[in-house]
Amino acid sequence: MLTQTTTRVLEPSDLDAALAILDREPVANAFVSARVQIAGLDPWRLGGEMWGWYEDGMLRSLCYAGANLVPISATPAAVRGFADRARRSGRRCSSIVGPAGPTAQLWRLLEPSWGPAREVRAHQPLMVADRMPEGIEADPYVRRVRKNEMETIMPACVAMFTEEVGVSPLAGDGGLLYQARVAELVGSGRAFARIDNGKVVFKAEIGAATPQVCQIQGVWVAPEYRGRGLSVSGMAAVLRYALADVAPVASLYVNDFNKPARASYLRVGFEEVGEFMSVLF
Repeated sequence: MLTQTTTRVLEPSDLDAALAILDREPVANAFVSARVQIAGLDPWRLGGEMWGWYEDGMLRSLCYAGANLVPISATPAAVRGFADRARRSGRRCSSIVGPAGPTAQLWRLLEPSWGPAREVRAHQPLMVADRMPEGIEADPYVRRVRKNEMETIMPACVAMFTEEVGVSPLAGDGGLLYQARVAELVGSGRAFARIDNGKVVFKAEIGAATPQVCQIQGVWVAPEYRGRGLSVSGMAAVLRYALADVAPVASLYVNDFNKPARASYLRVGFEEVGEFMSVLF
């Protein structure tokens, strides 16, 4: 039996204990929960390791270590343990992301060896909605992207990613992984767009999804169409699909400096319930 405190890589037999921790905060943990519910804890299927923090033999906190490093229900002591393991293994992730408090502590501990970061986004409001807004009409032209529309949607996805993250998703492998992810969302019916005369003017996807919550991502309006209220009516349409077809609660997180987006989400009925932080490399 494990005693005192320690970290270790979780194994498939630890699945129930890990899910119990993920279920404590279904909104904040949606991204990791969705992956674990599909893939379990096998690192090859999960796309990374799940680290566990134990106190007196009990699993208390988690940290997903894949393309992102994500602290989960992480106490200050757990964050120190995860930082030690991350330092020893070296940086293999493209970002650290998670609830602002633990993520800030994790970055403070890792920055001397992992820094500098390309960008630190310290304040990203986490927002949720569980009902349709009153007085907002959903855009009737926003619909699911069809499988034969990949060539139409991809330029908009690349533009959104580049604008949001600051680097192109086509770098490195020529965009193969990113295109596969977009194709997966389109194929599962979780990519939505308004397409006028063959041009995407609004788009968004439902990324992570669990029985409790789904996460809207990739919200984008073509630059020449901005300022016309398309993001409000478009988000209302995506929210309707999300609540009707995917989960009883929809969530998202947004950069605090993106005032137009925050205003749009508030108009559609999203409420701020927490704060995320992202460190981009």
